[in-house]
Amino acid sequence: MNPLEIVRPAYGRASLAEVMPSVLSVLGVPGTSDVLGLGERLDGVRRVAILLVDGLGAYQIPLATPHAPALADLARDGRELTCGFPSTTPAGLASLGAGTPPGAHGLLAFTLNVPGTDRVLNHGQWRDDPDPAVWQPVPTLLEVARAAGVAVTAVSRPEYAGSGLSIAAWRGGTYQSAAGADELATGMLDALLAGDGPALVAGYYPSVDTAGHVYGLDSTQWRAAVAEIDGVLARVVDGLPSDAALVVTADHGQLDVPADGRFDIDSDPRLSAGVRVVAGEPRVRYVHTLPGARDDVLAAWRSVLGDAAWVVPREEAVAAGWFGPVPEAHLARVGDVVAVCHDRAVVLATAREPESVAKMIAFHGSYTAVEMTVPLLVVRGA
Repeated sequence: MNPLEIVRPAYGRASLAEVMPSVLSVLGVPGTSDVLGLGERLDGVRRVAILLVDGLGAYQIPLATPHAPALADLARDGRELTCGFPSTTPAGLASLGAGTPPGAHGLLAFTLNVPGTDRVLNHGQWRDDPDPAVWQPVPTLLEVARAAGVAVTAVSRPEYAGSGLSIAAWRGGTYQSAAGADELATGMLDALLAGDGPALVAGYYPSVDTAGHVYGLDSTQWRAAVAEIDGVLARVVDGLPSDAALVVTADHGQLDVPADGRFDIDSDPRLSAGVRVVAGEPRVRYVHTLPGARDDVLAAWRSVLGDAAWVVPREEAVAAGWFGPVPEAHLARVGDVVAVCHDRAVVLATAREPESVAKMIAFHGSYTAVEMTVPLLVVRGA
């Protein structure tokens, strides 16, 4: 498949939202379904660790395996899923934790306009406003698992403890801080082996994604991050008892975007005219327009971006099914105009977003195969 081919999310069949329900079904949690068919391979397993490697999409696996022997071993028997749309971390983490497409949980991009205001909520900097349990109203499957008697632990960076995103995506688990790769492996194994009953451990590693954004795919720094997470994989696999398993997946992939593929809302008056708030992210823009300006903004963005993006009104984007069903309460989080970039293009907002965004080399968020396709790697203890 062409890495820039458009891929639809496989909601209900083989998307990131099916990982947690399938794992909980293996653990015997009532009301869950093994849509991914993990049960045959994991028969008798009572403890499962799920590790989400941020940014390690399926198309990045061949780049990574020369520097990651443990990953290479796992990938031999791996399969592919899709993430949700947009292919971005808040949407992916919440889809994994809640077991729903993004439309239902409402984390529909990295940044969103808070309806009724001009505020743009950055999910990476979010704490308690808005209330995470209100902004993301779907009970997480970690909560469901704990209520069914499963010991549930989330292992991630200390700075993410108590964050809005952590609560929205993974509430219900005991939070275990892990400052680095060694602590991540130790924390996951300790939680997995702590008791005699069923256990679920959710781990998160952000550095592959960060290195790609800042230095580009297959850079020296990206390879170093891949080698580091490979060490985590090797330790966890080696420490798995016979009744335990490790499931590895990702929230999205990435692609490098050259300088000639970059548009800027804030340096092109044709793109900024009639615009009230810009949200989303560079690969998927949500444009909230001034009263009466939507049709003019729609026409201008189509004219400027041309074949570089799919530009449609909100109702058309929602009706196309990319987000899954979107309840009325979440509709206003999507812009009046939605622009989804094709090929290697991004739409920057240099006067409205941090300078670091414009300096990024690799991006994600859109519906191309390289961004939407993620691995599902499963191994059980010997």
